[in-house]
Amino acid sequence: MKTKTIAIIGAGFCGSTLAVHLLRRPPVTPLRILLINRSGTMARGVAYGTRTAAHVLNVPAGRMSALAGEEDSFHEYARRCDPSIVSGSFVGRRLYGDCLEALLNDAAEKAPPGCELHSVIGEVVQVVPRKDGEGARLLMKNGEHFDADRIVLSIGNYARQEPSIAPEQRSFYEEPRYVHDPWRPGALRNIGADDPVLLIGSGLTMVDVVLDLRDRGHRGPIQAISRRGLIPQPHRELNAQPTYDERLPHRMLTDCSVRHYVRAVRDSVEQHTRAGGDWRDVIGGLRSATAQLWHALPTNERQRFLRHVRPYWDVHRHRCAPQPGARLQAEIERGGLTLLAARVVGYAPKADGVGVCLRRRSAQTEERLDVAAVINCTTPDLRHLADPLLSSLRADGLLVSDVLGIGLEVDHLGALIDCKGVASRWLHYVGPFLQARDWEATAVPELRGYVERLADVLQSLQREALPV
Repeated sequence: MKTKTIAIIGAGFCGSTLAVHLLRRPPVTPLRILLINRSGTMARGVAYGTRTAAHVLNVPAGRMSALAGEEDSFHEYARRCDPSIVSGSFVGRRLYGDCLEALLNDAAEKAPPGCELHSVIGEVVQVVPRKDGEGARLLMKNGEHFDADRIVLSIGNYARQEPSIAPEQRSFYEEPRYVHDPWRPGALRNIGADDPVLLIGSGLTMVDVVLDLRDRGHRGPIQAISRRGLIPQPHRELNAQPTYDERLPHRMLTDCSVRHYVRAVRDSVEQHTRAGGDWRDVIGGLRSATAQLWHALPTNERQRFLRHVRPYWDVHRHRCAPQPGARLQAEIERGGLTLLAARVVGYAPKADGVGVCLRRRSAQTEERLDVAAVINCTTPDLRHLADPLLSSLRADGLLVSDVLGIGLEVDHLGALIDCKGVASRWLHYVGPFLQARDWEATAVPELRGYVERLADVLQSLQREALPV
């Protein structure tokens, strides 16, 4: 029987755990799995490839199982490394990467007969469909190629875009004092201990960069700007399961508008806190209903949410762990970190740094901030990503961005929808760009569900391909 090939492009959490699912199942036909990653490190991605001790998970260890049905597996792995770790501990992201790598290696070693994994280091730049419509050839940047019957894009953490600025100012982004990607190895190495630094963006990446700088011995002032000057709220230390209001989603769905959603959540928070509860329980209680609430909003209401509510939702929903949260608050209180609700309007490079022209939110005038370096901590915008693979897929009509520009058009089975509105039989997606479809698609508890469902779909497609 002919061997089938499934190519998974991207070996972060979703790509590696999808490979684990496929390796653990007896194959319908002989199966070769290609796990393709740009870097040489499999099963880590950007999030879990960090080597910095201060970078910890923002979900407790007891809820970070990589596979559904094995709820305590990561906690058990972590305890073998450090017996003091409890279910509610927020542990290092590096340790989670170690766990994913061990999980993938174990699945590859114990794979059933007829199923094998091949790790490929390199970058896919183009996908050329087969004439029979059942697969494609993957063209690599180094000139190699691979043929696959099914292809899964498992990508999402891309380098961010340069902040929007006048064309004549864009040359600054070629300067060494501008750090485009803080995750690039050695990206922060040239920042001096007393250098004043500006961070563009104030989300979770900003938290990581501030802590990384301080752990490197940096003492200089740090300023962070974003549209509203908000920062992620911290998790609380929690050893017991919180109590959720299961009626809140039903109350919200009585009027599918952003205004009503916000009012309902605010009222619930007020009632809950008045009764001695914590606002985090209200936000946590919406987690299982988020996709339903998102689907119920018409497009114009989703746009309204993104314009006016998303920054507030993100800082309350995507919280940082208690330890980094406490360190960040201490930085703010002592004046080491200053937050500004502002945007960059220009740069004036000079011999020892750069003058950054800012306009504060609602202000009519500009002000200048002199710093030694500018670090980009913004969130990627899919509409402006200059990625060879995504660009070629879009140009060939095999992939389309969603109308909001926050993800990809993907059907309920994980198939990419082409420019004609047709779902592909051989090209699939799993990862955070699913937020366009379901909104809640960035954390492990949700992503592992998407991965398992796609593994089921791929296996069923293998059965359909069998000769009658």
